[in-house]
Amino acid sequence: MSFKKKILALASLLSLAALAHADINVGVTLSATGPAASLGIPEKNTIALMPKTIAGQKINYVVLDDASDTTAAVSNTRKLIADSKVDVVLGSTVTPASLAMIDVASEAKVPMISMAASSRIVEPMDDKRKWVFKTPQNDIMMSLAIAEHMGKTGVKTVGFIGFSDAYGEGWYQEFSKAAGLKGLKIIANERFGRTDTSVTGQVLKLMSAKPDAILVAGSGTPAALPQKTLKERGYTGKMYQTHGVANADFLRVGGKDVEGTFLPAGPVLVAEQLPQSNPVRKSAQTYIAAYEAAHGKGSVSTFGAHAWDAGLLMAAAVPVALKTAQPGTPEFRAALRDALEKIHELPGAHGIFTMSPTDHLGLDQRARVMVKIENGTWKFQP
Repeated sequence: MSFKKKILALASLLSLAALAHADINVGVTLSATGPAASLGIPEKNTIALMPKTIAGQKINYVVLDDASDTTAAVSNTRKLIADSKVDVVLGSTVTPASLAMIDVASEAKVPMISMAASSRIVEPMDDKRKWVFKTPQNDIMMSLAIAEHMGKTGVKTVGFIGFSDAYGEGWYQEFSKAAGLKGLKIIANERFGRTDTSVTGQVLKLMSAKPDAILVAGSGTPAALPQKTLKERGYTGKMYQTHGVANADFLRVGGKDVEGTFLPAGPVLVAEQLPQSNPVRKSAQTYIAAYEAAHGKGSVSTFGAHAWDAGLLMAAAVPVALKTAQPGTPEFRAALRDALEKIHELPGAHGIFTMSPTDHLGLDQRARVMVKIENGTWKFQP
């Protein structure tokens, strides 16, 4: 071999060695401000707890705030992919933003793990959604939990009030299915905006229908408004919320007006109250210990746990993807997507994840419990 060829071969080897040690860039867009801030802040706090190396590769997190705004979330996603050359995108916090991000991620062929709830983020599976995964429980899973509880407690008629966006509409569609299966009749259907300051008109319509129970399909602190108004107007029926309110800020804003409320939630919310036999108890407590060590006793929320589970999925997929390609390449991003899709029985803070080509959530009934708000805290309902 000539001297020139040796130099070229050595340069090629050095180049490959450098590539093998390239950093993995993780792009994050979440709602640290705006109406969904009570969800996005614990998610942002959780990103700081994620591993800085995986399988010997350095992990760089680029975190942007989309201020609960769909347009900003899309802009952030484009920036993360074009400027930061990220290998995976985590986010966003809310359903409308996550839905809008799908086109951007799929066009760039960058895997995306959403921390928002709607099943429409990953269903129906198609060429775009094959690049998208999510960690929160699907609406239908939680809708069934609510409908089952209503049926057991004698509820026959239900009033519904949800956000006037994709979250509220998704919940109405899924809860309607669950209600039909359990013999419940929805006799009122209202909507309100995330930034509304009054829902008196909607509440009066709900109360005039005289339902046995009312379900509020909202998330974060804005979901307290309908319930507080119902309380002021003297409604005495059963109250239900979605898993979108499972954080301390909702309890603080709702105060005594949300006492007695029932809702489905991920096991992490009441991990210490779960029986020892619960398969999620141990993995949920791992997250709680990590978060509370950084932010204090009682600071944990289910929303931060969705981010934690996104990190666990990523950490499980990266070593597999590295066997095929190196970070910073289209081949690595494709391998990462493939590895995410093959994750099997991975314990998370909210449940046990088993993905497939047709299921990019991967959670089953182990990922839900029913809780009640009692004395300003969460009480597990066996």
